Amino acid sequence: MSLAQMLLLRVMVVHFWKKPYHHPLVRWGTMLHDRYLLPHFVWEDLVAAIKELNAAGYAIDPKWYAPFHEFRFPVCGRAHYEDVEIEVRTALEPWLVLGEEASAQRQARVVDSAVERLQVTCRRFDPGKYVMTCNGRALPMQSTGEAGTYVAGVRFKAWKSAFGLHPAIDVHAPLVFDLVDRALGRSVGGCVYHVAHPGGRAYDTFPVNAYEAEARRIARFWSWGHSAGDSQAPAWVRELQQRHGMSDVDSLREPIAEPNPDFPCTLDLRRLA
Repeated sequence: MSLAQMLLLRVMVVHFWKKPYHHPLVRWGTMLHDRYLLPHFVWEDLVAAIKELNAAGYAIDPKWYAPFHEFRFPVCGRAHYEDVEIEVRTALEPWLVLGEEASAQRQARVVDSAVERLQVTCRRFDPGKYVMTCNGRALPMQSTGEAGTYVAGVRFKAWKSAFGLHPAIDVHAPLVFDLVDRALGRSVGGCVYHVAHPGGRAYDTFPVNAYEAEARRIARFWSWGHSAGDSQAPAWVRELQQRHGMSDVDSLREPIAEPNPDFPCTLDLRRLA
């Protein structure tokens, strides 16, 4: 892996040395903290960069860097319901640096490490038939360009920290993912992701290898478990209907993705529904 990494860096240096980048820089805005923190779009960006190097005459295979992707974004678990495959994978989440904290003999700056992010991928998914939800709130599923494959991010508070940006917000774990059938108005299957061991086991040591780390992740994922009963519209939808005088509010049985123009690919559970 180290050789593949050094090869990519050296090829990029040579490529830009021979052909410097003279185009104006792109202002990505909030997309850097939304779209490009999800594993799928990170991989797409890497493949696009490798294609540019291939076009310049440098023979690099993107498959060489698949182990990097799997190592940095490990799969938490997979589940199958009605021919729909649900995959939960770890995503990137930058931790904010807080202000200085004075102690007895030193002064330190802590980070808000209580927030985490996951990517949910649905394959053979029909958005006209199904809605994917997390803790009862619809995920903003985005098409990947591949037929039937959609992804979305989930940002949540994983645990209570002594130092945090939002101390009044409660923990959202465990996360319950539901595959909601629009016609039935209820969940037809789901899975559960736990931040820690669901049995309360605490590990005193780091994993000895990748297999033990994978076993710990598998123990925190349940490929079963969903929200029983009819699915209700979120509060913001009911308020919007009442504001415009729309009747038969209860006829909206399936959840609708909450609009967030700044982060269209990510559901932030810290935001009010």
